[in-house]
Amino acid sequence: MSLPKINIKNKRASFEYFLIERFVAGIQLQGTEIKSIRYGKANLSDSYCVFIDHELFVRNLHISEYALGTHYNHVVKRDRKLLLSKKELRKLKIKLDEKGFTIIPTSLFINDRGLAKIEIALAKGKHTYDKRETIKQKDIQRDIDREH
Repeated sequence: MSLPKINIKNKRASFEYFLIERFVAGIQLQGTEIKSIRYGKANLSDSYCVFIDHELFVRNLHISEYALGTHYNHVVKRDRKLLLSKKELRKLKIKLDEKGFTIIPTSLFINDRGLAKIEIALAKGKHTYDKRETIKQKDIQRDIDREH
């Protein structure tokens, strides 16, 4: 049985934030977490990244319990370490110290080698008027697509 291609997206990310720069990071998983991800049982909507002792962690990433798991099942919302190079971590840390920047996960996927990867973005929060502009642009694009 072949599982479908997994690509879980954070749909609110581009609406709530200006995405400045993107990075692809490995994610350190435990036990049954990879099995739940392969079945598409993850949610990125409220997650964000934080630095703890020069290491980057993702918080509030919800990976549902594996249905066939036993008492060895994983904790649903725990901090998970992200695997990036020291150069990328240093660059993110410098930007994060500036006012208004945050790091948010934009998508979670399984690569060609079967490893779970997470795409994170350096982001700056949008104001209400920016969000209205985004909605207006999407409406215009939808109307154009309908005409063709």
